[in-house]
Parts: sequence; structure tokens; C-alpha cells
Amino acid sequence: MALDAWLPIGFKLPDGAKVRAALFEGTDWQIYESMGGGRALVVLDSLAQHWLDAGLIEDGTFNASQFGDRQLRSISCGPSQTLCPVSEAKSPDNKAEALSFALALKATRDIDADSPLQDALYIEKITRLLPTYSISSRTGDDVVLGYWLTGGTNIPATSFRRLRQSMSWLGAGHLKDVVQAAGFEVAEIIPLERKPAAPVKKTEATPAEKVEEVKRAEPEPNKVFELAGRPELAAFFNEHIVDIILHRDRYKALGIEFPSAVILHGPPGCGKTFAVDRLVDFLGWPSFQIDASSVASPYIHETSKKVAQVFDKAMENAPSVLVIDEMEAFLADREMGSGHHRVEEMAEFLRRIPEAVKNDVLIIAMTNRIDMIDPAIQRRGRFDHVIKVDFASEVEVQSLLDKLLSSLPKESDVDSKPLAKELAGRPLSDVSFVVREGARLAARSGKEKLDQASMLSALRASPAREREGGETKRRIGFV
Repeated sequence: MALDAWLPIGFKLPDGAKVRAALFEGTDWQIYESMGGGRALVVLDSLAQHWLDAGLIEDGTFNASQFGDRQLRSISCGPSQTLCPVSEAKSPDNKAEALSFALALKATRDIDADSPLQDALYIEKITRLLPTYSISSRTGDDVVLGYWLTGGTNIPATSFRRLRQSMSWLGAGHLKDVVQAAGFEVAEIIPLERKPAAPVKKTEATPAEKVEEVKRAEPEPNKVFELAGRPELAAFFNEHIVDIILHRDRYKALGIEFPSAVILHGPPGCGKTFAVDRLVDFLGWPSFQIDASSVASPYIHETSKKVAQVFDKAMENAPSVLVIDEMEAFLADREMGSGHHRVEEMAEFLRRIPEAVKNDVLIIAMTNRIDMIDPAIQRRGRFDHVIKVDFASEVEVQSLLDKLLSSLPKESDVDSKPLAKELAGRPLSDVSFVVREGARLAARSGKEKLDQASMLSALRASPAREREGGETKRRIGFV
């Protein structure tokens, strides 16, 4: 649909550019295509003055003009320079374009630490993202960067593994440069040295299944994995996984080659998947997944064949992570009754898990029903650690709330303690929902910052759901 342009076609701006059709618009700004193939940003004088007062632009950056009763300011750029709303993201064509946006984001944040940038205007010519001061709740800068780099996908730049998979054309090293240029840390841990892998049967993979080979860098020896709201689980990962990866020579001298496989079990919503995703992002390794939706088949031998293929790919791209989700779908107790194909699938897992660990594949399995898992699969030597993850305690919920609230503009009356008391023992997804709902209610009321009243309203709108057995409060435990 055509926009209601403020300026007629052919109107000459003070810098000599002549406008054509209006491409984008907001309440007090419009972006035009110019006659030479470039673009021009035209804004109301009040918006330009806001940027000037904030220090985002200098006097003279925009040229003053008038059309009718509108006092306008404008800036033009050539065809090779980007000028568009951040919301109209188009994935960059090369590293230089990606770096330009990252540097603009960093330069803007160095001047203005608070204004939301998801609705900003990107002007490559002046290396700035100029906020439009919309009333929508602030999106994290890491999400803004990821959205721009991927051309419209909500992948935070801090989720480096996911971002790398979406931008395989750029290469991990170059992508890391871009993310760091924007001011974000990339916590990618790679082993100091990798022992020669045993011969692995190669499997044919489609281009979409191929994992990019990346240059392995040395890890930072003092890196510590953190997990908001889950200090005990984070401590377990640091001791039994991260430290072994960081200090492989020390552990290898005592006969420990690689971290053992782990089972995480607990009720739905307790944060198992979230914890594993954060660990995979932290390691920065290629990841593979086995679940019912990806490998299950009604045909005899087909499921075990697909399972073998995933294990082979994980070993070919080691060091890597292999996540077995809903493991009860494949590894249920054989005494409970199952057909021959189930026995075959079990045998494939029993054979492959030790082999994969020996070939630098970190295996993490998850289940809501540990009671259904065959005892043979739980024996030490296959899964050395069986970790119970229950619903979070009040202290853990408050830690997660503080983490989620830290990136949002908020009033001084926001207090996470009473919220944590009410949310303790509930799924972590409820905690995230209350924060999102509170932000939505605040924005809907025309507020620019999140306040306690909005958070309490969100809490009342999301009562706890009944769970089997009537249990309401649990904590993390290890077995």
C-alpha cells in the first residue's frame, strides 16, 4: 500500500538530493528513495532535536527545510550506504556490512544506554542507530543484533551457536568479530587439543545437514559457566564438564579423556532444556539432537538406522554435543514389554554411547520419566551422572527474575522478592511469562518503564496450574 508521503516526487532537499517514492514511515519520520538510487531520511524537527539533545547527532548532521507547515530535517546517502528501519532487516551480504551495523549499535549504546533500538533507524553514513522512542517494551540489544544479521530471525547474538548455524556463509571467526564489535562477549570453549578419532563410518549428508568446519581456538582458562536461577546445576556442569574440557592435559594424565554422559530428569517445565541450550551456547560446539519427531519411524530397522546416522554425524564433527530428548521414547525398560524393534533400538544406543564419548561427543539425555528408563542404560560407564532437576526454589526464582529484569527499563519500585515468593516451585516458563506479561501490560498502559503494579497484575493473571500429586514447591537435587 502506498504511503502518504509528506513531500512530492522531485522535491529537492537542501543537500541536493531529489526524492521519489516514500518507502517507510513512522509517526514523525519518513524514508524516501532518491533520484540517484540512494535514500533520504526526513524527520520532524522535534525528533531531530531529541537526537541532538541526547548527543546522538551533531549540529549540522541533518539539514533544515520546510514544506507547508512542517519544519523538517533531512539526511541523504548514496546507493552503497544502508539507510532503513532496523525492523526491515535484510541479512548483510558480507562481513563489512555486518561490521558496520555492529559498530553503529556499539556507538549508539556508548552515548544512549537506555532507549529501545528495535524500532530504531539505521544510518550507516553516520554509524548510528537513531531511536524513534516508541512505547513498545525494550528488546535486548543482543536480539536486535541477531535480528539484523539473520535478516529477521529472533536469535540473540549471545546465542552464538544458533547464530552461527543461521549464518554459515560468514564463518565462525568472522562472525565472532562482528558480535564482539557490538560489545558482546562470545563464550566459545574449544579443547586445547583433540586426540585422533577412531575411524567412523561416513554418512552422506545433504548440504543443509553439513556442519561448517570452524577454526578451533584455545579456550580462556578461567571461563565459568553461569545459569541464572540454577547455581547447583551450573556448579555441576562446571565441575564435571567445563573443567575437564578446559584442562584436558591434566585430566588425561589421570586417565580421564572426556566428560561422561549425563542424564537430566525432572518434571516438565523445570528448566532442563533451557539449561542444556545455555551449555551448548557456552561451549560453541556443533550440536545434534535425537528425539521422537526426528528419528522415530513405524518401519522396522528404520529408527535404529536414523539413530546411527546422528551418532555418526556427531562423531564426524567432534568435539560436539549430542542431545537425546524424551529418552523414554527410545530407552524404556524392556521388562515393561516391547517389540523386537525396541530391543534393536536399545542395542544401538548401548553400543553407540560409549563409542561417541570416546570420540569427543558430549552426550546429554533428558527425560520426564526416569522410572521408565531401562536400568541397563543408566549403568555407570554409559551415563555416569543422573541429575534430578526439580522446580526452582524462591532464591533461584529471584535470581532468574533479577536476570530477566536487568535488561528492561524499569521503575525504582520494581522488587523481585515478593514475586519470587509467589513463583517459587512453579515452572521456569511461568517466571519468564510473568516478566513478558508485565512488560506488555506496562506498554499497553502507555508507560515507558516496567513498574511493580504491572508485574503484580501479570502475576495475578497467571495462577499456578495444578500438578499431579498436589506438589507445589520443590528444589534441585542430585542422585
